[in-house]
Formats: sequence, structure tokens, C-alpha cells
Amino acid sequence: MEDLDTLVLRTAVSWQAAGLPVVLVTVARTWGSSPRPPGSLMAINGRGETVGSVSGGCIEDDLIHGIREGGVQAACATSTPAVLRYGISADEAHRFGLPCGGTVELVLEPVAPHSRLDELLLACQQRRSTERVLDLATGHVDLRPGQRDGVPHVDEHQLVTYLGPQARLIVIGAGDLSRYLCEMALSVGFEVIVCDPREEQRASWGMPGVAVSHEMPDDLVQRLRPDARTAVVALTHDPKLDDLALIDALQSDAFYVGAIGSRRNSQHRRERLRTHFDIPEDALQRLHGPAGLYIGSKTPAEIALSILAEIVAVKNGVGVGATVPVEAGKSQLSTRSSVTAPSCGVA
Repeated sequence: MEDLDTLVLRTAVSWQAAGLPVVLVTVARTWGSSPRPPGSLMAINGRGETVGSVSGGCIEDDLIHGIREGGVQAACATSTPAVLRYGISADEAHRFGLPCGGTVELVLEPVAPHSRLDELLLACQQRRSTERVLDLATGHVDLRPGQRDGVPHVDEHQLVTYLGPQARLIVIGAGDLSRYLCEMALSVGFEVIVCDPREEQRASWGMPGVAVSHEMPDDLVQRLRPDARTAVVALTHDPKLDDLALIDALQSDAFYVGAIGSRRNSQHRRERLRTHFDIPEDALQRLHGPAGLYIGSKTPAEIALSILAEIVAVKNGVGVGATVPVEAGKSQLSTRSSVTAPSCGVA
């Protein structure tokens, strides 16, 4: 499954190739509460069909209505980018569903060859982070290497946005837990790859949209060279498979590296990696084990939810203090249980 940015770009390129007029809409700035953050994309064609979103729906409806009534010229009268601001007044904010008097500023650009959306789409598919600079006077675009999570900014001359690789999840081990984790990861826009060299495990494992590899996990990690938009999680419970993958993943740019297991097994794993493989302490500090946030999970689906929640939290830059890892949560639970356990003596 594609992430939303890639879907918007691919659809806009497809519409343009089919000869349809297309407007690309970008959230440039927001004030107060806003349903969609700066950098969010939406495309509208001349028939009023859309992909992506810039609000909860009311702004989209207003843009669609204008294009259906007056064509693309209604959005961009001079065939160059236009800047629109919604929610300046409390009444307008309420009308367009912007909470707490929020305001959103949009840049609308008619898509043309000089928009370079096909090149931008290719860069995303090749996992190259790109800075896109749109000249607001001419509509011409400059593309240059950039960071994926840069903060968009706009002034009277240009709009600068950052796009790049889809978030990717490499799962070591094909099993029930993997199945739930992959399904959830797909639903939030991750590219997902499952690796398991064990034929008996792969035989009955399959899911639309998930690539399955029979390579040794360390070979796969070395081949893919995880970047800063990649998470790696080991789920086999087999040190021969998990540890080798973790060794390479911990020395890559992956934003998240985790492994399932009890607190005790996780401590033993760290000791193995430290003692037998000379993994430095700063790399071991990156290892999330037991993987996941503490939510009292019991079933494979709940454990998968816990793991994905932690992966998304790390991806989105949520601080360590704002979440409770499994190890800390279970430790707190054990402490509370020992304190509140009934006495065996006679009262």
C-alpha cells in the first residue's frame, strides 16, 4: 500500500498524462488547530475528482465546487500558483470545520511539465529525499536533495516542501504476530517486507501488498541498507535469525530496531550482542526490546498493536518520557503486584 503523498503524486501524474487539467494543493501554513499539517497534499482534476486531503472535508468541498463551476481557472486564474487562506474569521473557521478558530493557508498550483511531479514521484519511489522549491510567480519548480521531514515554509516568493521515501517496515519472521503487524502497518502507510528463510513458516504465509523474502535476515538487511525511514523488528524468537539481523540493523540508519521477547531474554540478547559480536553500547541503546509500548497486551493482535504504536511514536519523534515501553510497564506492574499482594499470614 502506498503512503498518501505517493498516491497523490502518482494520481496527479496519471491525470496529467491523460490530458486532464490538474491542480496540486499544498498546506503551506496553519495557525491554531488544523486537521492537516503543513506539507499535506491534495490533487483535484478538472472533473472535480480528488485524491488526498487538506482539511476535514469542507475546504475540499469548496475547492471542488469552484472547479466544477468555473474549471481549473477558478482556482488559478493566471495559470500560476495561487495562495488561499481559510478560517480568518471565527464564522469562516466554523463554516470550514476548522476547530478553535484555526486558519490554514493553501498553495494551489496548476500542474504542468515544469511542475516536475513525475521526477518527484520517481525520487520517492527510489527512496531519495527531495526538497521541492516552487516559484510562486512562475510556477517553475527546482528539485534538490533534502531531508524527508523538513518543515515546509512559504514566503511571498516561494513554497519549499520536503518529500521522500515511504516509511518501510522490515519484519523478521513469518507467523501469526507478523501477520497482524503487517496488516496494521499497511493500513498506516508503511511499505512492508517480511523475511523468513524457513520454508515451513513461509508455506502458508502471504498477504497482498507485502513482499516476502526467503533470504537469511542479515543478508536482506545488508542488501536493503535500511535508511532513516526504515524500521526493523525481529519476531522469530530464534537467535540464529534475529541476532544476525539485529547486528546489521543496529549499525544502519534505521530509525527503529526492535525484537520481541521477555525482559529476561531481552537482557540475554543484549549481553550476547555485546560479548560475542562487539556491538558498542551506543548501538545497543537503540535496541527496543521487548519491542512495543506497554498496553497490557495478551493476544498476537494486541502485541502487534503495541509494537506498531512504538514504531509510529519513534517515527513521529515522540519523546521517550511520553511513552511507556513494555519493559518499564511490566516492571511497574510487578512492583505494584508485590506491594498489593495479600499476606499469607493470619490477620
